[in-house]
Amino acid sequence: MNLPKDVALSDPRIMERYWAAWDRLLHKNLRRFPAMDAELLLISDAYPGVWLEHTFDAVCLATMNPAHREVARAQTLIFLQNQKPDGQLPCYVLDASHPSAVNYGRTVGYGQLQECVSFARLCWETYLLLRDREYLETAYRGCARWDDWLRRHRDTQGTGLIELFCEFDTGHDHSPRLAGISARSCPGGDAGACSPEDFMPLLAPDLNAVVYGSRCALEAMAAELGLPAEAAVWRRRAEDLRETLLRRCYDEADGFFYDVDRQGRARKYRTIHIASLFSERVLEPPLADAIYHRYLRNPAEFWTAYPFPAMSLADPRRSPGLKGNDWGYYSQGLTALRTLRWMEHYGYAADARLLMEAWVKALAVAERPFAQELDPVTGAPSECSPWYSSAMLFYIAAVRTLGLAGGE
Repeated sequence: MNLPKDVALSDPRIMERYWAAWDRLLHKNLRRFPAMDAELLLISDAYPGVWLEHTFDAVCLATMNPAHREVARAQTLIFLQNQKPDGQLPCYVLDASHPSAVNYGRTVGYGQLQECVSFARLCWETYLLLRDREYLETAYRGCARWDDWLRRHRDTQGTGLIELFCEFDTGHDHSPRLAGISARSCPGGDAGACSPEDFMPLLAPDLNAVVYGSRCALEAMAAELGLPAEAAVWRRRAEDLRETLLRRCYDEADGFFYDVDRQGRARKYRTIHIASLFSERVLEPPLADAIYHRYLRNPAEFWTAYPFPAMSLADPRRSPGLKGNDWGYYSQGLTALRTLRWMEHYGYAADARLLMEAWVKALAVAERPFAQELDPVTGAPSECSPWYSSAMLFYIAAVRTLGLAGGE
């Protein structure tokens, strides 16, 4: 394979892949589950349903092409419709007719959080596309109940922070950051049950960034619904969480946010979980700039030839070697897509273009089309999940931002 960096932005393969991505998204990834009228955006053929962390994919599609805003409605509502009476949201909902659905043991899963991007924020963004008050009322009630469930079931130490109970809570499969945790999904398939190690649960910066984002979105929803007293409660809860997260998980010497175990010990793994604090806008500009330039924009850490790797190059525990789905090494399509939520907002638009150029060049020539992840050094795709929705959506967004789509 030619080195991706040798590809010119005028290479015709870039637009060939652009149209291939659109064709695949609209004719393969958009599907209806049995007995459902609405279309949903599935991740790829390797995944037999929709996952909570990929809700952003559907909202991203709807934002790029408003003709598909009903996909964002359906994708958010399927999780709200499967919300338990106690407020717990499912982490996935499967297409029961898919051949591999049987491997999961249940059609609707409640065994981990795996939110990764604030679901409430995505519901709010969907409302802004729809301007449907009934939808907003449904989303507000459901997301408020989800926050209540998290506070009741995931703050066992009374810190005010939400706790990590298992590996899959993070969506970061095979990450060295989660070393020593025996439970991939929560014991018994119950997200209210914690992995049994004596250092568990963990106070996790990325999980709490998502909750912060949700409370900010709930504030906006409440204000839109004419509930100013409730909006004020959500603002106070968001700020309380931000202050507690800074106090308990920020290491001033390292200038980084780490997981903290039950004994109050920081687990000093430098992984891409730090990006969630940008994505959910937890960080104020001075601290954001310090972290960004010390770590994310540092070629010795996360600013590789194909940013951003799931783990810093400088962390000796990074784990190159797995063939795919490895959050200890690869630059993930999910991470790339989520940069749309924060890089320009924080003033890093020029760097965002550099990142986009690198990914476009790599994906345009890869023999494995739109794989789930890229080698952060060479740009070669992993063997995991081709035609991955996040990679395709990021590619489309990047081609447009770079002005390569012409008079599309």
